[in-house]
Amino acid sequence: MKITMTERQRAHLKELPAEPGVYFHKNREGEVIYVGKAAILKNRVRQYFQSPERKDAKTRALVAEIDYTDWIVVDTEMDALFLESEMIKRYMPKWNILLRDDKTVSYVRIDMKSEVPYVSMTRNPDDDGAEYLGPYYGKTAIQRALRILRKIFPYYDKPYTGRKSLNTDLGLTPGIEVGKMTPKEYKANLRQMISYLKGNRKKLIREIEERMYEAAAKGDYEKAAALRNQFFGLKGINTKIVFSDKEFLDISSDQALHDLQDMLGLKKTPVRIEGYDISHQSGTNVAGSMVCFINGAADRTKYRRFKLRKQQNNDPESMFEILTRRMHHLNDWGTPDLIVLDGSVGQLEAVRKIVTEAGIALIGRDKSGDHTRNARVRIVIPRGESDYEMVELSKDSHVAKLIARIDDESHRFAIQYHTLLKRKDAIK
Repeated sequence: MKITMTERQRAHLKELPAEPGVYFHKNREGEVIYVGKAAILKNRVRQYFQSPERKDAKTRALVAEIDYTDWIVVDTEMDALFLESEMIKRYMPKWNILLRDDKTVSYVRIDMKSEVPYVSMTRNPDDDGAEYLGPYYGKTAIQRALRILRKIFPYYDKPYTGRKSLNTDLGLTPGIEVGKMTPKEYKANLRQMISYLKGNRKKLIREIEERMYEAAAKGDYEKAAALRNQFFGLKGINTKIVFSDKEFLDISSDQALHDLQDMLGLKKTPVRIEGYDISHQSGTNVAGSMVCFINGAADRTKYRRFKLRKQQNNDPESMFEILTRRMHHLNDWGTPDLIVLDGSVGQLEAVRKIVTEAGIALIGRDKSGDHTRNARVRIVIPRGESDYEMVELSKDSHVAKLIARIDDESHRFAIQYHTLLKRKDAIK
């Protein structure tokens, strides 16, 4: 298979920077067919078009389908690692699936239920109640990221034995075995690391800085010094897991956003989209979730969760409570351009008035009880004053992938909070 570049491709690739980032290979239809990360974008992307005879058949087939390549520049390789993971989940590119070796897909596992948790990696997340972060694509990259974070948030990488080790002397463990830290303090540190890995960098740095000054003001200089080390350690990494508006604008040409605008008749492209879902067990421990996507990418710093004041087995009524509470925070949380509910006409009808009065577009995803990843993507669109239109989307369409990603994330976040409430209720 002969691989040739068009003049348009050649000219575009000359603009590639010698910086870390994430690249998006697209076909002639503008569909993202492959997402990858690079320490040096200029070198990595150009490699696809060099020495084709040395590449395997699958890679040659991918390159033959590439019509154009976009990219986002980030500060460090760690940035690229987290953004690549998010973008693969967002776009579900076919060539990432075809080329992927499952051995390269990794999750970070932390069992916070243990008295002394340890951090490990696995290819197969289990339903054991532990926290699983990922998937990350490229085991070496996430291992390197964890080594950096371990210097800031020391942790055990094997089950706790109570015996001192070399890592204790190196400051890479919390030092419970030598009385340096209590299990409770260790868990608090781990929660901070988990928060960082989930993308809450700015919020975490701000909280640590506030606690540092509070400790100093109280004369607890040892605690203040430890917090100072964490603060400057995180600042030193200089990552942007939470991406700036400028970086989001680089992917604002996402075809799904324009297709949604046309489909719903919106006046502008929906930049901020929020997804909502409810989770409960026969009307007990009812939890609600709000996830937020900016220009098609999840922004976890804007996620919110709701413990329902009225515990009931009535999803439309629960959704009404959540959206009513949400509408009270348009000024401080921000105003969405579009709201996506996990549900059909019942949920939409319950909240339609309060949402549309706020000038916000609204749709639902009707899964008819099917919460598997292969569930069809059928959306419900309010039309006129009281009508609804059911639209079945092709699973391969840009809009279907975006709606499925938002809905799956809101479903996951709701279940996570419901499970937490259920555990707390069980130990009362």
